Amino acid sequence: MSEINFQALTIYVPGHNESAGKRKSTNMKKGNKYLKSALIEAAHSIRGSKTYLGVMYRRTAARKGKKRAGISVTHAILRIAYYLLTRKEMYVDLGEDYFDKQKQQSIVRYSVRRLENLGYNVTITEPEVS
Repeated sequence: MSEINFQALTIYVPGHNESAGKRKSTNMKKGNKYLKSALIEAAHSIRGSKTYLGVMYRRTAARKGKKRAGISVTHAILRIAYYLLTRKEMYVDLGEDYFDKQKQQSIVRYSVRRLENLGYNVTITEPEVS
């Protein structure tokens, strides 16, 4: 049997910023410094808003810190702007409950499992649509 060299494979994995136990730089690429500072300022001002980007900022800041959250929201703003300009569409916000809707089933399963582990009997019924 031939052996597979997994270290050679990890080089091509996107977002893999660690090699031999050393973390590689994750700095932003060079570009217009005025645009960069304006976008980061906009990203930090979004943090309290009840929009998709505001929720994205708060979720990322809880895990990785405020500066990384600002950078990730900056990248999201750039992606949104690019697609709006290339497709000539209007911006439609996904809403602050986008992430909860996306993972609703897994949240329900996790909550039921936690309650059952605490000794409760749980019965789930779907809400009636009115």
